[in-house]
Amino acid sequence: MARSAPKPRTTAKPAAEPTPATPAKPAARPRGRAAAARQTEDLLSILELGGYTQPAQGRIVQIFEVACRLFAGKGFDGVSMRDLALECGISKATLYHYFPDKDSLLRPLAMGVTKAIYLHVARHDDPSLGAPDRLRRCVVESARFFERHRWAWIASASTFWNDPELRFRRERIGWRDRYERLVREILEAGIAAGEIRPLDVPVAGRMILGAINWMPRWYDPKGPLTAPDIAQSFCDMVLGGILAPAKRAPARKPRAPA
Repeated sequence: MARSAPKPRTTAKPAAEPTPATPAKPAARPRGRAAAARQTEDLLSILELGGYTQPAQGRIVQIFEVACRLFAGKGFDGVSMRDLALECGISKATLYHYFPDKDSLLRPLAMGVTKAIYLHVARHDDPSLGAPDRLRRCVVESARFFERHRWAWIASASTFWNDPELRFRRERIGWRDRYERLVREILEAGIAAGEIRPLDVPVAGRMILGAINWMPRWYDPKGPLTAPDIAQSFCDMVLGGILAPAKRAPARKPRAPA
């Protein structure tokens, strides 16, 4: 029997080269890292760590950042050391190694914010300006400070009276009073110069500070206005209500006919 002719070998086609992938856009992480680094620097710039023996870095900074958010969101009494440890991803034993109790976390935050807001506003005050401009600058710079240190501000405001140590509470009240006194001095200077009508200075001062202090409760950073923009609107409304009425120019006498 004749042999059948062998079938020709089929040469396998080489696998197609994979299409080079389009280079992906850089991930947003570097930007996130930069923002996180700025937030850390901002927090460190206001913490009042006098007498604290360990350097504020690494784990300690993380604990302070978490404490800011939790105290601001739940209130001081609504946060336990266990909550803080869980949020930080550490054990309670590790947390207690750094901080013996919540008060030791609260104190540098509350004292730091109360002192830093006054120093920030006082640094931007210019007594050579008229009272309306000084008041506007005071309110806008307060809002700018709040926008930069939002969580720390809210945490400090919501825990202002919680410190059981009377000495630290008095010191914090002293810095708050300096801030309030600056606002009153501006109002008094405006009244003396005739730029602001006579009014109850303590009441007016508390009204202005109350508007600033409550803004963090409802302000939305994603909204159309920045905190300084809102502060400008506050000033427009406040000054529109307390400025002295403009003096009318005297009427001109008609000329006698020649």
